[in-house]
Amino acid sequence: MKAMVLAAGLGMRLRPLTDAVPKPLLPIAGRPLIVWNLLLLRQHGITEAIINLHHLGQLIEKEVGDGSRFGMRLAYSREPVILGTGGGIKQAEAFFGGDPFLVLNGDTLIELDLGDVVGFHARRGALATMVVREDPEVDRWGVVEVDDQQRVLSINGRGRAEVDSSARRARRMFAGVHVMDSRLLRHVPLGRESSIIEAYVGEIARGERVLGYGMEGYWSDVGTPDRFAQAQRDAEAGLINLDGRMRPLH
Repeated sequence: MKAMVLAAGLGMRLRPLTDAVPKPLLPIAGRPLIVWNLLLLRQHGITEAIINLHHLGQLIEKEVGDGSRFGMRLAYSREPVILGTGGGIKQAEAFFGGDPFLVLNGDTLIELDLGDVVGFHARRGALATMVVREDPEVDRWGVVEVDDQQRVLSINGRGRAEVDSSARRARRMFAGVHVMDSRLLRHVPLGRESSIIEAYVGEIARGERVLGYGMEGYWSDVGTPDRFAQAQRDAEAGLINLDGRMRPLH
């Protein structure tokens, strides 16, 4: 399976840190965030990925290059005008050759068994699988409503797949990792900014099978100076298990 690493964001909440350094290059335990995510992919056997670039993208490309020092093959999708998650993934669609693929953010820190996520997606025959998690501030992040069969019913109150009224429903947040079939992109406009959430909402409303995979490991979006500092402390304290990704890089 191939992957896409989203790295085109502006990192505005982290300014002035991101004025000269793109958020995916901010270091945690001495390595850029995007490198931790590339190593996570490699750890689970995913060695081909495409990275989208916009804000200070040349610095990201200079840092990770063709991926060979991580045991990977990397390609790039450059966005002179930022395209958002929907437009960005749509622009890179040809890279996946019509096969299912995995998408993750290049600027989060996450502890997750990607192989299990991919296996869950394949076994359940989903159009797409969103990795979701419990969070006491779920309303701030955006609510993904999931039933007891792990089917996504709505996102931010939109979509509303039909379900048994007696089914239990859980409120989760989207962790920024997903596996999708290219059919999810069929209504995403090419060359225009959009959110992939719009595609999800549309497919849920059409009755397509979108699932939520529940994760319990460490997660941080490293989205503010305080959260960046906390993620650094967490890594130093061993609260996130990075050991499997700590092999020497050449």
